[in-house]
Amino acid sequence: MDLSWLTNLFTSTDSVAHIALLYALVIAVGVYLGKIKIAGISLGVTFVLFAGIIAGHFGMTAPTPILTFVQDFGLILFVFMIGLQVGPGFFESFKKGGVELNCLAACGILLNVAVMFACYFCFFDTTDKSNLPMMVGTLYGAVTNTPGLGAANEALNAIFAEGEVPPIANGYACAYPLGVVGIILASIAIRFITRAKLEEEEKQLEMEASENAEVKPHFLNLKVLNKALEGKTIQQLREFLNRDFVCTRIMHEGNVHTAKGLSVVHENDILYIVCSASDAEAIHTFLGPEVEVDWSTEDDKISMVSKRLLVTNPKMNGKRLIDLHLSRMYGVNITRVTRQGMDIFANPSLALQVGDKVMVVGREDNVERVKDMMGNSVKRLNAPNIATIFVGIIVGLIFGSLPIAIPGMPVPLKLGLAGGPLIIAILIGRYGYKVKLVTYTTTSANLMLREIGLVLFLASVGIKAGASFVDTVVAGDGLKYVLCGLLITVIPILIIGTVARLKFKFNYFTIMGMLAGTYTDPPALAYANSVCSKEAPAVGYSTVYPLSMFLRILTAQLVVLFACG
Repeated sequence: MDLSWLTNLFTSTDSVAHIALLYALVIAVGVYLGKIKIAGISLGVTFVLFAGIIAGHFGMTAPTPILTFVQDFGLILFVFMIGLQVGPGFFESFKKGGVELNCLAACGILLNVAVMFACYFCFFDTTDKSNLPMMVGTLYGAVTNTPGLGAANEALNAIFAEGEVPPIANGYACAYPLGVVGIILASIAIRFITRAKLEEEEKQLEMEASENAEVKPHFLNLKVLNKALEGKTIQQLREFLNRDFVCTRIMHEGNVHTAKGLSVVHENDILYIVCSASDAEAIHTFLGPEVEVDWSTEDDKISMVSKRLLVTNPKMNGKRLIDLHLSRMYGVNITRVTRQGMDIFANPSLALQVGDKVMVVGREDNVERVKDMMGNSVKRLNAPNIATIFVGIIVGLIFGSLPIAIPGMPVPLKLGLAGGPLIIAILIGRYGYKVKLVTYTTTSANLMLREIGLVLFLASVGIKAGASFVDTVVAGDGLKYVLCGLLITVIPILIIGTVARLKFKFNYFTIMGMLAGTYTDPPALAYANSVCSKEAPAVGYSTVYPLSMFLRILTAQLVVLFACG
């Protein structure tokens, strides 16, 4: 039986079927092997890189232009979806302690670069031009940051002639495994260095939780005993207090009415108030004491309902609550908004975004009218806004190609295929509604596109690097790269973590999350979450992750262009 067709399928590098089969094999094998856990830690999809290296080493490859295209397209897709995800919270991450955490993260990133250069000058021959690019690859393996590897590789392509680009993925592959483990071990070391006790840190978080509730909605049933408020409207009460609150119902002489801005308040009326938790005490003091009311026993037969509606109508994107005039025109109130899993007080100046969930209170027929306005169509929300993604990529590529001339640099600085789309995606994710762009994607859709981009990038890099991996690492300075990578990983964590704890007095679990976010390392965050019952690690991670990702990509290009040019 002639099996030449099967042989050709695996060996004919110019065949489309061979190229598709190669990527499918590398990605599938890498993903499955990446699920294997050792001491509870796995390498995840990054194992695709190692699967690609093995395939390349044994001669399974594809034409270089095709590998390069798939690699770059995967990188663009990956960083753009990251930008869309972090964009809505990027600028807010600098509020309420976020400045200090982001400054610490930025210092940690600079320390990573400093330790890399120290290792380079101490342990390597500086006359060999290939050593520094390899150390850059080692740096990004040590900090487990794949987009930075892509940005550095792209910058090297701008400096070196085709075919002469150093295989920095080899350095990345050497440092990555110990990078994942080193981040966790160094975080544990911080606990012993600073003598942090997990039980006490948990108690501190519980105390802080009661004080840190400015945006969370708070509900009050208040009896008006302030005689000065007789005959005043709800709108006048807001102006007197200079506080934002929503009054959804008024009980006057036993009858319940839907509250509006022009509704008149009388002494002994009972108001159902929704406000920010931080404003609750002031409102309580101004209006009167809390009372218990069963709003379900209404004597006036008004059918009052509370419904959570999904904002899916693109026309609502960017509309401020105050501009919708819901209370005056529809007789309903929005008491809170849920965005990305977090409840937000419905401040009148809050701009709605597609994907928000709003709690609407009012008569049932009026709520139904508002439902039609908001859209409330899960099916529409699940449909991907594919045009926004590619419009953003177009703008990102143009922006990333703008040359920025800097004295002393061999070539103009460009944000490139990684930096340009990342910045534009962040801006679109935060401000896209202002130019009528619907940027919402479901979490699953975002993760799917992001992971596809990542595995295409890793597979391409691994296949290209596989041919020279053994010679470069095993027969060369592989052990040095491993040890240097460990130093790059651990030293900055020990310094930054200790300073964050002893000088800035951050909670230990917040520090763990901050360090995981600085290294953009999900396994470290997973470990932090496993030892903490609160959300502090996730908050610390999400606070510094956007800026850290941006700086990792930017510094990758700056280091290459300044040092390797």
